[in-house]
This record gives sequence, C-alpha cells and structure tokens, in this order.
Amino acid sequence: MSLFNAQIFFKNLLSWDYFVAALTTLWISLASLLLGLLVGLVLAMARDSGAAVLSAIAKAYLWLFRGTPVLLQIVFAFYVLPSFGIVLPRFACAVLALGLNEGAYVAEIIRAGLRAVGEDQREAARALGLKPRHVMRLVVLPQALRIIIPPIGNQFISMLKLTALVEVIGVQELLLVASQAASSNFRYLEALSAAGLYYLALTTLFMAVQGRIEQALGNGDTADRAKRFDRSNEQA
Repeated sequence: MSLFNAQIFFKNLLSWDYFVAALTTLWISLASLLLGLLVGLVLAMARDSGAAVLSAIAKAYLWLFRGTPVLLQIVFAFYVLPSFGIVLPRFACAVLALGLNEGAYVAEIIRAGLRAVGEDQREAARALGLKPRHVMRLVVLPQALRIIIPPIGNQFISMLKLTALVEVIGVQELLLVASQAASSNFRYLEALSAAGLYYLALTTLFMAVQGRIEQALGNGDTADRAKRFDRSNEQA
C-alpha cells in the first residue's frame, strides 16, 4: 500500500461533502465573528463607561470566557443549556460558544484601538463644535479602525481554525467530514490533507480580503475628511 494515494486525495478534495463542510466552516466563522464584534463592542463600551457596575460585569465576563477552554464552552452550550430549557441546534450552539468567546478578545482589541486615538484630537474636534457622535464617527473610528483591523483579522483566522472543535457536538464541519471519510477506508493522510487544503484556502482568502480592507483604510483622502469635518461642524 502506497503512503499517499493521489486518487483518494482528489476524490475527497472534490467531493460534495467536503465542499459543503467548507461552507459550513465558513458560515460558522463569519457568524461567530459578527457576534463577537457585537459582544466585544458592548464590553469595550461598558469597561470605558465610567459606571462601576458595568465595568465590573465586563471584567467578570472577560475573566470567565478568557479563563476557560473554548471546548468547555462549546460542550456547555450543547449539553448544559438544555437543562435550563434552552435547546439550540448544533450550528447555533457552535456560533454562540465561539462568538461569546471571541467577544472577550475583541473587546480588548476595540478598547485598545479607541484608546490609541489621542485625547488631544478629541479635544480639537470638540473645539471645532463637533457633537460627541461626530467626534466618534469622523475622528476616533477612522483612526481606530486602522489599528484594530489587523488584530481582528488575526482573531478571525484563529477562530476559523477553532471551528474544528465543534466536531465534538456533531456539526458537519471540515474536520468531522474528514474523520468520517478516513474511517471508511483508514486513509487518514489523504482525508486530512484534503481538509487542510480547504483550511489553507479559506485563511488565504480572508487574508487577501483583510489586506484589501487595510489598504482601503490606509489610502483615505485627508482632504476628504477635512471637508466632512467642515460639513459636520456646520450641521452642528
């Protein structure tokens, strides 16, 4: 028996099961990222709100979700939540667990990005008569986005690979499909190599999208922003 069978490898790589599993992995990743961004934004605002209660709740959340394994959180969502009357499909459990975990890390990224914008720039914008929402939208966020996009992109790529953990609750993602294919003929090298190629394709695609976003943010027209500043000042 040869060490590597190219025919079996391409059969797995081009199979419909692998393609659907790759799409499932992608959708879980995107949905978890959106949930993580929402949770992270709320947590970042809570920590910097100045309210002791909100800050304490946010810190407790970060302590809990950053201090326990993602696998434990996935298993908890699927096996423990039903005992509280919360029964979710496997896909929803995967997104919930990964998204809530992601939010704990995204919160610190967003918070660091917002704090990286100097207070002198905020004061200068307020001196021009801009309202707080205009200061955030026109001054803080454009600069903070350039800072937070790279680490958030890295977090997404890490989470995309973490989707392999949802195999334990039976979600038909890449690793589970590869394991099922390998168990039918014991050709683990070919089955896992095909799955690995899909993972590489997904991460490469997202890295390219991330690069384009960073390029677009980096090439913003300064004069254009100045005009928006003036218009907002007039509206204020």
